Order: sequence, then structure tokens, then C-alpha cells
Amino acid sequence: MQSLSLKQLADLIGATIHLSGNDTEDTQINSLSTLANAGIGQISFLSNSKYRSDLADTRAQAVILHPDELSNCPCTALVHANPYVGFALVAQALDSTPDAASGIHPSAVIADDVILGENVSVGAQAVIETGVVLGDNVQIGAGSFVGKNCRLGSQTKIWANVTLYHNTIMGENCLVQSATVIGSDGFGYANDKGKWIKIPQLGRVVIGDRVEIGASTTIDRGALEDTIIADGVIIDNQIQIAHNVEIGENTAMAACSVIAGSTKVGKNCSVAGLCGFNGHIEICDNSHFTGMSMVTKSVTEPGLYSSGMPAVPNLEWRKNAVQLKKISSIAQRVKVLEKQQTTK
Repeated sequence: MQSLSLKQLADLIGATIHLSGNDTEDTQINSLSTLANAGIGQISFLSNSKYRSDLADTRAQAVILHPDELSNCPCTALVHANPYVGFALVAQALDSTPDAASGIHPSAVIADDVILGENVSVGAQAVIETGVVLGDNVQIGAGSFVGKNCRLGSQTKIWANVTLYHNTIMGENCLVQSATVIGSDGFGYANDKGKWIKIPQLGRVVIGDRVEIGASTTIDRGALEDTIIADGVIIDNQIQIAHNVEIGENTAMAACSVIAGSTKVGKNCSVAGLCGFNGHIEICDNSHFTGMSMVTKSVTEPGLYSSGMPAVPNLEWRKNAVQLKKISSIAQRVKVLEKQQTTK
């Protein structure tokens, strides 16, 4: 188990140490836990005031917290302006997640012309087809498939049972979780008198640097041009991104949201869970959508958008549904009354 001293962690995250008890700057920290469950050798954090009550009773060796909370801390504190960012950086430093693969497994099938960078690892039963280029320290998990002419940048990590179709391009320091499929055909068909005629999908998926993609997500290849995921994008589990979608830098999408074909999402946007975006629209930079939003038209002004209705008791919902059916007639009656008022 890896451990780091309090001073090492403080230097790493840019925090100020306030020692307590018998702690010294050399006191070792080996893992993280919650305020309620942390113990000796563990560090926790406080970034949400609703957990302040747990701080007084915590048995953590140290806590990362905001300067305003220092007086309430019963143990050593690492004071940081943004405790959640501090926690994230410490979590990276103490991360015990294993590699997706170690070395080249004998059962891996790798085409003769594949170009492997230094320290590439390929897991059991993985298949890497002709024309592929893998950068330094790339990891390909067990059972994964990397199709013809794919290119993966250095430090990129592909977990088990991921499928990358042909010509997929992925940058450096990317992470793809299990069961994700990148580069599958987009939903392109022409209708000929009731018969569906498939349109071959000839574009690629091009993914930038530092992109993270959750489990069981699908990103379709472009029909003619490419589907593009820019640098720094984070995509959660079970998301569908259709052909020729473009997602701008540092945009985040939560689970079970979908984007239809040829839609462009700007930079620094955030999409909560279960959102749906119509095809062939554009979303401007710095747009944010709460859960279950249905976006049917282009968004041209930055801001926060919502449309999903929260759940209510069934009886209340049924009453509201009845009233909703009457809204057209009510609107017509209002128009009549307004007209009568203007003629008086």
C-alpha cells in the first residue's frame, strides 16, 4: 500500500498544514475515507456544509478543509481554498486502482504491423488489428478489440471488453471504461417505399486528449465527416452519442443522456442525467442542463436550462393531466375575455 507524508500531500495540493496532537509533517497517510468512517492513517475532507456535524467526531488522521472550517477541526488539517479539488488530487496520489493490463499477455492477438510504443500492455484475449498505432504506456484491457488503423496516444487506458471500431483516433491520457463501444455505425438509413436502405457510415470518431468515457457508452462514427470529442470532455456511463456529433472542450455529460446526429455542443457545458438533445442543433459554450431536460432547438445564450418535470403523487399527476388537456380551450376563453375587455 502506498503512503505519503502530510507534508508531501500538502505540497502536492498546495495546502497549509495545521498539526494536531502527536502528528508531525512526516506522519504517513495511506488511504482516504469519509469523515464518519476515517481512522488512523487516513485522510478525509469537508467540502459540503451538511457534513459539518461529522467533522467534530471524526477520527481521521487529517482532514482537507476550507479556512473557514479550521476552528471546528479536532485533528490535523490541510487547509485549502477548494477542499474538493484537494481531495481529488490526494485521491489520485493514493490511487490503488490496478492497471488494465500488465505486459503483453500470450493469448493477445496482435497484427504483425502494429506499432507499439514503450511499455505498452495488452491483456488476455485482446485483439489488435492491422495498422494500429499505440503510444507509450498505453494499456489495453482483457478481451478488448482495437480495429484496423486505430491510433491511441500515450498514457491512454482501455479497460476490459472495450470495442474500438476501425479508424478511431484517441489522444493522450484518455480513459475508457468497460463495455464501451466507440466507432459503431450511426443510425443512417434511407426509406425506399417502406424498405430501409442502409447508408454506410464512412467517417471516424476522433477523440482529443484527457477524455474520460464511462462504462457501456456508445459513440457512433460519422456518416461522411467525423464524430468529434474535444480535449478534456468527461462522459458518464450509458450515454449515446450519435453520428457526426461534436462536443467541445471540457464539457461534462452525466449518465443516460443522449445526443442525436449532427448536433454540436459547445465548450464548458454540463449535461445532467437523462437529458435528450435533438439532432442538427447547436448548443453554445457555457450552457448547462438540469436532469431530464429535452432540448429540441438550438441554444444561443449561455445559462442554465431545464424542462423535466419532477415526480408527484399519482393522484396529483392525474389531476394535472386532466387540466393540461383543457389548456387549449382555456387559452381560447382568455383570448375572448381579453378581446371583450379591449372593446369596452
